[in-house]
Amino acid sequence: MSDMARYVHTNLIAADWQALARFYEEVFGCVRVPPERDLAGPAMAAGTGLPAAHLRGVHLRLPSHGEAGPTLEIFTYDSLADGGRRPPIAVNRPGFGHLAFSVADVAAAAAAVLAAGGQPVGEIVTVAVPGGGRVTWCYVTDPEGNVLELQSWSVGTPGNG
Repeated sequence: MSDMARYVHTNLIAADWQALARFYEEVFGCVRVPPERDLAGPAMAAGTGLPAAHLRGVHLRLPSHGEAGPTLEIFTYDSLADGGRRPPIAVNRPGFGHLAFSVADVAAAAAAVLAAGGQPVGEIVTVAVPGGGRVTWCYVTDPEGNVLELQSWSVGTPGNG
């Protein structure tokens, strides 16, 4: 099946999809892919397993991947699980851990994220990587607490940190 699969998007459920989309547009240069979504009805209820599901949001083209590249899908539901409360941030929680962005300057990118409402998670570090080269990276969050990795490679090929 691997020859039939193509990565398409990652979905984030947001408390405020419009504000979170603006964050990714302004800080990382993501671009909206029209149309905005406003989805409800029997098919959405059946597909999500949520009676009377109603969700709204947008797809954002990720930077440096062109018109056919993957998107970040940011949606909100009229009713959020757990009243919209998020668990504490933990980079070691099972499941999806973080979104990673390659940047020219990790410190400058981290400062931009924090200025736009994100939060620090750890410190900026630089480490040698197997096969040569070094990577400078850090974890921060977007304004809604989703963990982001900011990384910059000095020599070698960017990895999947």
